Amino acid sequence: MDRRRISLLAVLVMLVGLTACGTVGRDFDTANVENIHNNVTTKAMIQDWFGEPHSTGLQNGLMMWTYQYDRYSAFGKDCSKELVVLFDSGERVKAYRYSSNIEKEKKE
Repeated sequence: MDRRRISLLAVLVMLVGLTACGTVGRDFDTANVENIHNNVTTKAMIQDWFGEPHSTGLQNGLMMWTYQYDRYSAFGKDCSKELVVLFDSGERVKAYRYSSNIEKEKKE
């Protein structure tokens, strides 16, 4: 194989590697998920614990925040976690859902 073909092959391998990985959202600390309580936890507490949401919107006229983190890799395990929080008109948590395929870190 000549140098030109080797260089082209190297570039193609690098492009495949770059397109095979990616992330969506921003990683967020989940330590306080267990501290969320409907009708008790406030919007300010959620923002303090988790930071700015990945996205916001309305559901039936109520504010909804979504925290999302997805990491994709062709060479490793994909990981995903999502926290969706619905606030009532008084800015308290009306309902929430947390899902993840990431195993909890082992505490020593």
